[in-house]
Amino acid sequence: MVQKRNSLRIIGGIWRSRRIQFADTPQIRPTPDRVRETLFNWLAERINGAHCLDLFAGSGALGFEAASRGAAHVVQVDSNASVVSMLAEQKRSLEAWQVDIVQQDAQDYLSQAANPFDIVFLDPPFRADLLQQVLPVLLARRLVCPSGLVYIESPAHTAVHCPDSLHRIREKTASQVRHELYEWQP
Repeated sequence: MVQKRNSLRIIGGIWRSRRIQFADTPQIRPTPDRVRETLFNWLAERINGAHCLDLFAGSGALGFEAASRGAAHVVQVDSNASVVSMLAEQKRSLEAWQVDIVQQDAQDYLSQAANPFDIVFLDPPFRADLLQQVLPVLLARRLVCPSGLVYIESPAHTAVHCPDSLHRIREKTASQVRHELYEWQP
């Protein structure tokens, strides 16, 4: 069966207005243009040269946007083989050599990761309770640099319970999505 492809555009940076393709799978819910624009305005002073983790990569929108805007290194993690294949195709198309793509379960990746990240994007499928599973591991393993940022996307009607060491610095709701930016103070 051939999967239908969807596309979205990169908002800013070196690949501004370029379109990236992503597989039509039920788990993928790309971050809308308006939300990405707001997020990357929040990150404007911190994205250049940053090491980023896009833990539930899906469409790749957050990771490729980060790379487009000057992130030094981006790791995109997803467990779905067809999603990872599409991410790899987009990486080649953009010549995004600063992006690494990993096919692995989020928990497994976190249990093996060695280096901390400046910015972590957490935008898991909404139907699963994955945030409450990965946040403690991410912080316990110190995979966020001190004063590093954690971006969380969740359903607007669902409260995300974050450890006290994560301090919310920005929050906004757009349609049915809450997007929040936290700074980690270990």
